[in-house]
Amino acid sequence: MKSGFAIIIGRSNVGKSTLLNRLIGTKLSIVTNVPQTTRKNIHGILNTEEGQVVFIDTPGVLKGGHGGLSGQMIDQVKETLHGIDTIIYVVDPSRSIGSEERYTLSLIRGAEVTKILVINKIDLKDKPYIEDYRAIGAEEFTSVIELSAGEGTHIKSLVNAVMEAMPEGEPVYPMNQRTNLTKEEWVAEIIREKALNEARAEVPYAMHVVVDSIVEKEADPSRGKPHMFVVSARILVNADRYKKMLIGTGGRIIKEIGSVARKELEGILDSKVFLDLEVETDEKWLRLI
Repeated sequence: MKSGFAIIIGRSNVGKSTLLNRLIGTKLSIVTNVPQTTRKNIHGILNTEEGQVVFIDTPGVLKGGHGGLSGQMIDQVKETLHGIDTIIYVVDPSRSIGSEERYTLSLIRGAEVTKILVINKIDLKDKPYIEDYRAIGAEEFTSVIELSAGEGTHIKSLVNAVMEAMPEGEPVYPMNQRTNLTKEEWVAEIIREKALNEARAEVPYAMHVVVDSIVEKEADPSRGKPHMFVVSARILVNADRYKKMLIGTGGRIIKEIGSVARKELEGILDSKVFLDLEVETDEKWLRLI
């Protein structure tokens, strides 16, 4: 049996989290247009008859990200490069090769492992820089795979290439496990995604979500009560003005965040969900990450 780690690395907004979700077949990593949405190294575990691959989704490499939250996330990327078996470097052919790409390449250039260049978003009509990336792939990578994480095309080719590169070994995780996230962490990420998407530019992306409790209530047909998860959560921001923006006039924004988060959770969990969601100001929320 084969078993090992494959890191997914690249600049922000190239589709790394979408790719992880597609590889695993379920939503583990949140997806938004906000740079560095992914904050921690999320493990997505793929189990097949051949073995187990632990895909690691990392924060995007962002130009100028050397201090505060951005610096902390870049440090995570560097640390994760140690002890892995395959590097999956994801690029977007609609964006030119700039300082972020060159910096990312410098991080992985000396790694003596299988390196796969994934040219994502091949479904795009306009791909002006695809030949530039193909040239880099021919020079510095073991193989180049062109795919669309959003459409799901050529994903199997990537899975086969990664599995082939894995060493022989015992599974790192139980064969029925899909992620290293706890249920609370996973629900918090879903809520944070909806907050980022609904609030858009009104609130900085540097917010944090804490799930205080998840209580599962069994169905009671005699009383007409369905199976339900009761979730209590808080969105933390670092200033009162952001709290007001996130709540919105008459509570409009926070209600919409709660509504879309609840609907997605119900779809994934196949159960009714009651979501108690509040917004709090906590200037030191970064300590919770």
